[in-house]
Amino acid sequence: MKTNKNTILGWAAFIMVLMGLLLIGLGIFRYDDVAGWGFGAVGLGFLANAWVFSSLKGRL
Repeated sequence: MKTNKNTILGWAAFIMVLMGLLLIGLGIFRYDDVAGWGFGAVGLGFLANAWVFSSLKGRL
């Protein structure tokens, strides 16, 4: 299996989307206090970074 930079960026974006959704889910379903807002904000940050990685595929 050949791994070039586009494959690496694709896997990184996929993993970051999974982590972002997991953190948002933790913020919604597990924590009902202020910590839930923090988990949700960090999850949105992960999704934003995954979007950047996905848009960089093919350009680097």
